[in-house]
Amino acid sequence: MRAAVRIDRVDPADLPGAYRVCLATGDAGEDATGLHADPNLLGHVFVGPYLGLEARHAFVLRDGDAVLGYALGARDTADFERRCEARWWPPLRAMYPPDAPRPERDAELVRLLYAPERTPTDRLASHPSHLHVDLLPPARGRGLGRAMIEAVLASLVEADSPGVHLGVARRNTRAVGFYQHLGWRWLADEGDAAILGWRPS
Repeated sequence: MRAAVRIDRVDPADLPGAYRVCLATGDAGEDATGLHADPNLLGHVFVGPYLGLEARHAFVLRDGDAVLGYALGARDTADFERRCEARWWPPLRAMYPPDAPRPERDAELVRLLYAPERTPTDRLASHPSHLHVDLLPPARGRGLGRAMIEAVLASLVEADSPGVHLGVARRNTRAVGFYQHLGWRWLADEGDAAILGWRPS
């Protein structure tokens, strides 16, 4: 990577690059390209809502014009989920009829368009904000992930967030250890995910 690597607030033109990062890290941090017939579905579910509805707390990692990663946050998770229901999911539901034939992995994502996950309210009392981060392999191990997380946390704290949570696949032990090293604490198990929390000191 060149010295031009930098962290920027997201721009609408970053959506294709961010979608590519999502697909290339969509299998518990590993490349999911061969797992999905529709390469955009992961991005529609896990990246697009932030770029479309919560860009204030969304950052990308750039190497020249290439997007190497993103860090995405939402200040008020409950409100973000309501806005997704009102504005983000309906157009996608029109694009992806629920009963159309498709491979099972894609079908799982389409089901999320119609029944998106809701964050438990007890978690939101102490950690109302959330974030998630994905970096391509060339950007890992250089302190860039930490810098990306710090950018989102600073943005959320500036917006008066008292606490932030995130979910990470428990089998992605590298990521779990990374967050714990940065001071995140285990909040709960949720299916195959570990829920970790952070609060300003």
